[in-house]
Amino acid sequence: MNKHRILVVEDDDLMQGMLNDSLSTEEYDVTLASDGLEGLKNIQKTKFDLVLLDIKLPKMNGITLLEKIKKTSAETIVIIMTAFGTVETAVQAMKMGAFDYITKPFLIDELMMIMKKGLELQQLKRENILLRKELQHQYYLGDIIGKSIEMQKIFQLIKIIAPSKSTVLIQGASGTGKELIAKAIHQLSLQKDRPLIKVSCGALPETLIESELFGHEKGAFTNALKLKKGRFELAHQSTIFLDEVDDMKPMIQMRLLRILQERELERVGGTDTIKVDLRIIAASKVDLLTLVNEGKFREDLYYRLNVVPIILPPLHARKGDIPLLVNHFLSNYNTILNKNVELSTEALQRMMNYNWPGNIRELENLIERLVTLSVNNKITTKDLPENLKTNKKWSSDKIKIVVQEVEKEHILKILEQTNWIKKETAKILGITTKSLWEKINKYNIS
Repeated sequence: MNKHRILVVEDDDLMQGMLNDSLSTEEYDVTLASDGLEGLKNIQKTKFDLVLLDIKLPKMNGITLLEKIKKTSAETIVIIMTAFGTVETAVQAMKMGAFDYITKPFLIDELMMIMKKGLELQQLKRENILLRKELQHQYYLGDIIGKSIEMQKIFQLIKIIAPSKSTVLIQGASGTGKELIAKAIHQLSLQKDRPLIKVSCGALPETLIESELFGHEKGAFTNALKLKKGRFELAHQSTIFLDEVDDMKPMIQMRLLRILQERELERVGGTDTIKVDLRIIAASKVDLLTLVNEGKFREDLYYRLNVVPIILPPLHARKGDIPLLVNHFLSNYNTILNKNVELSTEALQRMMNYNWPGNIRELENLIERLVTLSVNNKITTKDLPENLKTNKKWSSDKIKIVVQEVEKEHILKILEQTNWIKKETAKILGITTKSLWEKINKYNIS
């Protein structure tokens, strides 16, 4: 284990020497400074776990230095060393972020005990941050966000299938995140270092789609001035994402079937057979089987594409994910627009009530607009469009339940981390021990 780095800022030579000897014996990594300015220089170039800080210092007093320490490294533990006559100043220092103070003269064992408590609390806070990140990672996969059972199942499926080259068919309404799913699969695949080739089958003109997908030879048609590789050929040893395959013309469906069966193609105007080693991920905004039954999509192609099916639920079917998504988009657009906009509970309630026909894309666009137009850093119900203001299906109690589920899970994790020591848990959570007990009883945590 690495030694804790301790900075001692003390102008009295005898006190400085005594502290250096005692702390070094305890195997701390000790740095000494004789005035406030020297202490600040050390803080600026080295990250310390703990600072022992005298209040009365030449060149810069302890209170000023404390303020600068907290701006530079908020998690650094600061213990104030003070003479009896400056206890009030020490109390003021604690209000500014100092962990504790000790009155001179003091016993070294007493100081060691305070230091130990401070370093233990610091470690717990660091572990708490890691736990929060771990919790967050449970709800994030690439750029996809979801804590709902439906999305967690999709996350697990993606992790299982990503290392293979199995063909994947993603089906879901517009705005549900089909392209994000394709990206996540590719990023977790063995081909992640190669580019993901993306094709929107519905956006390509019919006159160009063959050339774009399969490439063409020089002179194959007017304006074919040079050889061009198609998207399938560019995706060799990588992944191709075919979006909106439901819009694919019958002739292209037939050629795609051959690639799926034989992993080979010919360029337009060419006779050479080109072998391709690639993974195909297809996406459809409608149920392809319905198109098959209507005679609009090849049945054999459907079954070739539908090796691993992923059905993305609409946003109204996973409303428990809305608070996570809202927080994510708020944070994102606050950063982009250099703002600090918050959302009121009532506004969130309206968002939970709404059915979101445009799904996640509609939600993101709304948050971007609200953050852009916000003038007082607060989004309330009056800022929402009329279609959200009038929807009242979800009660405020139901919204609270969703939020409280996350809080309960977090409290339980911290309790387990501190071995159920309530006082330490309350400190990490930033609440009183009494409030913690109330929450334990409220959530029936045992």
